[in-house]
Amino acid sequence: MRITLVSSYFPTFAGSYRGHSALHIFRLLSSAAEVTALVPLASYPKLVRRLVPAAAGFEPGFQPAGIETTYVRYFALPYLTRPVNGFSSLRALLPHLRATSPDVIFNYWLYPDGYAAVRAGKILGVPAIVGSIGSDLRRITDPFTRHYVTKTVRAADAVVTVSEELRRRAIDLGAAPDKVTTIVNGCDTSIFRFFGRSEARRETGCDESWRLILYVGSLLAAKGLSELVDAFAALARSIPEARLALVGEGRFRGAMEQRAAAAGVLDRILFPGKIASRQVASWICAADVFCLPSYSEGCPNVIVEALACGCPVVATNVGGIPELCNERSGILVPPRDTERLRRALDEALSKTWDRESIAAASRRKWQDAADETLAVCRRVLAAR
Repeated sequence: MRITLVSSYFPTFAGSYRGHSALHIFRLLSSAAEVTALVPLASYPKLVRRLVPAAAGFEPGFQPAGIETTYVRYFALPYLTRPVNGFSSLRALLPHLRATSPDVIFNYWLYPDGYAAVRAGKILGVPAIVGSIGSDLRRITDPFTRHYVTKTVRAADAVVTVSEELRRRAIDLGAAPDKVTTIVNGCDTSIFRFFGRSEARRETGCDESWRLILYVGSLLAAKGLSELVDAFAALARSIPEARLALVGEGRFRGAMEQRAAAAGVLDRILFPGKIASRQVASWICAADVFCLPSYSEGCPNVIVEALACGCPVVATNVGGIPELCNERSGILVPPRDTERLRRALDEALSKTWDRESIAAASRRKWQDAADETLAVCRRVLAAR
């Protein structure tokens, strides 16, 4: 079977961690199928690239390890060309799809990529499967995108979502229920596994006496980091040993530092920066509690990783998060509620958690996700 992935949710020169779940799954699929990737990227004029850093970073020679990947550019302008980006990416992708001659087209990210994938499938007579990872269904910001996302999930041969909550959203938009499958993310269980807290504290340089709260991810306001800093500042008044570690990078770091300094807790917050997965696992095992107070999520892989390490979780009850945590592994709170977040963190730090049991119940691997993805491809191909 020849499967061509069509998705901008994939590593790029400017964002090597982008689309890591798609990369993991399709690397594993390559042992059972002939896999290639086409990554459509909006090509902005030079002036826009200067003004918008996220619009830069295309490097035609860049190749993520393990998959033959072609980066395909199409002309776009921020916001202005959004209604036609699906058609523009389709025009750019079609010659490459004809050359790869896939048996199945697979997609992550519903618009414009998924729309282009489904239209290409109709033109070439090839089944097309589209996948939602979260924001592409949960945060549709304009009527044009909603229109094309709706057409995409209705016309696709199958729809894959990373949570049941997203599955319900796809069905609400008109996708046939029997064509929508939930495939939850996995993790690398050789890295993210339970091991001794003392060992992890030595590796990360954390003092044994600290009551450590950990966040891992992009430092963005939408991740609820204002509420996290404020909740930590309030908590720190009654727990002198409390520390907050924020692993990752992002444009919100400066605002967080100002907020923490104003509250007098900047010296109790650690910024390890962007680090490798094995180091992330050490920080998770060193932490007393993992916190993700996001406003919106699909299936946050970092929670899958935290639970695989046996670390209890405090998170917001949004998206697919309630499907990952239960009362034995975490505490859920509403988004944007600093006081509820503070109380949950206080409770989590005071509670005795069975970390080995949390880890034992959370052993979903990337191979599991890859096997289920391959099953959907086979089912769609057989139906044709």
